[in-house]
Amino acid sequence: MSLSARRRALVIAGSSVLAGFTLMAPAYAATSGHSAAPTATSAAAGPRTPDGGAVQPGGVSHLVGPHTIHPGARNATTTSTNWSGYAATGNNGAFTSVSSSWIEPTGTCRSGDQYSSFWVGLDGYSSESVEQTGSEVDCAGSTVEYYSWYEMYPANPVNFSNTVRPGDNLTGSVTYTGGSSFTLKLADTTQGWSHTVTKTLSGAARSSAEVIAEAPCCTNSGGILPLADFGKVSFSGSTANGSTLSSFNPEGINMVSASGVAEDSVSALSDGSFTATWLSSGNGPRGGPRG
Repeated sequence: MSLSARRRALVIAGSSVLAGFTLMAPAYAATSGHSAAPTATSAAAGPRTPDGGAVQPGGVSHLVGPHTIHPGARNATTTSTNWSGYAATGNNGAFTSVSSSWIEPTGTCRSGDQYSSFWVGLDGYSSESVEQTGSEVDCAGSTVEYYSWYEMYPANPVNFSNTVRPGDNLTGSVTYTGGSSFTLKLADTTQGWSHTVTKTLSGAARSSAEVIAEAPCCTNSGGILPLADFGKVSFSGSTANGSTLSSFNPEGINMVSASGVAEDSVSALSDGSFTATWLSSGNGPRGGPRG
């Protein structure tokens, strides 16, 4: 997909239920100490991939370790080249909601372009779509970028224009509302903004519910991008179908590079709380095409 096509995204200001969408270039939210623009900026704003393309946070998992897609597997863990966190699976295709809160971590940018996403979503663990919303910590060289978004993958992400700063308290949820309809909510209670987005996606499997830290997409070849140093991100109050996430015996996921270099470490899940700690950016851009 061309740069211009990937850069086209809807920018939302304030609390709203979206209807009658208009496409425009995204406004990346605050870099350290700066406020987000209230309207769209040019396509050149914000970090780009090493190939000059746009960042696509969110998307399906690339599992490289053994994994379980049925209930009852306690303390199961696997590895992925783009996901870390916890994924509840095997609920007979009946996942209807997921939610979690997290603290926006502080990015450390040294040199080069790197990226990290934090989100809640349905699907993507063993299916080809993901309904998700979350936040971002990206490095454009030595400059850190903080912003937020939603995505009905494989459609392009849509960025919110509101300010996001390190230390902010964010809460996200995705709820299936019947037919092919989903409601995605994201709130930054520190900055005092929230969004409620209603979107449709036909054929969604609803086969998993997950709370994830991710190395997003994409190089020009569709590969995974280097993981930004986010330090540590803390998730809490994670639920699926209205029950604590741990009640589903979700699978723990740790992120590794394609060559097996550990990129983060995920703590044990206590009810709905866990942390993901950055370890390395792996070996730079990696992995094959998504999907």
